[in-house]
Amino acid sequence: MKTDVLKQQAHAAIQNKLGYHFKDTALLQQALTHRSYHAKNNERFEFVGDSILNYTVAKMLFDAFPKLTEGELSRLRASLVNEGVLAEIALEMNVGDGLYLGAGELKSGGFRRPSILADAMEAMFAAVSFDADFAEAEKVVRHLFAERVKRADFKTQGKDNKTALQEALQARRLALPKYRIEEQIGHANDSMFLISCDLGELGFICKAQGSSRKVAEQQAAKEALQWLEQHHPLKKAKK
Repeated sequence: MKTDVLKQQAHAAIQNKLGYHFKDTALLQQALTHRSYHAKNNERFEFVGDSILNYTVAKMLFDAFPKLTEGELSRLRASLVNEGVLAEIALEMNVGDGLYLGAGELKSGGFRRPSILADAMEAMFAAVSFDADFAEAEKVVRHLFAERVKRADFKTQGKDNKTALQEALQARRLALPKYRIEEQIGHANDSMFLISCDLGELGFICKAQGSSRKVAEQQAAKEALQWLEQHHPLKKAKK
């Protein structure tokens, strides 16, 4: 009973952050149900949600960057529509608190696994479209991605985060970062990595999770790059 109340509270908070309240809450519950918990899960919802997300972000970028080519827009979209960004949004919304997971996933920390969080986000976009219509689902995506699209910078999107961080450190004549595996949970294709990124002499270490070592390293590099640019901005050369 206590668990049900906590889930209801989590779902209410999630809906507030989505900016949409479900008429049929069963749709939200299914969107937050992992296959390890029940046969009626969110996998089919993801299929629809992925298309809604891709179209909406593509249209947002199309309107925001009228001078970019198709290829440039595609790369910019890829930098926004991916597991890392979706998991980041899910963490901001505390989506993990509202997930329905099987015992094994609960034990292994599935509520914070990036792949599970990202899938739940896509499933919720679909659930909104089923509960209302495409326009409402598009409105939710626009609400969640507005600031990210506004901050998008094509000049840095052709590079992955690790490359961008390496170049930023070299431009400041600083040592390259060191990546370490802090923890690995699960096995084979169902594992989660916790990676640390150490900026050495700057005394900054951040950690990030991912469904693979590569994904986790890229996310850690992104956080380290944001910190570097904020605390050690590159001085512009005098003319």
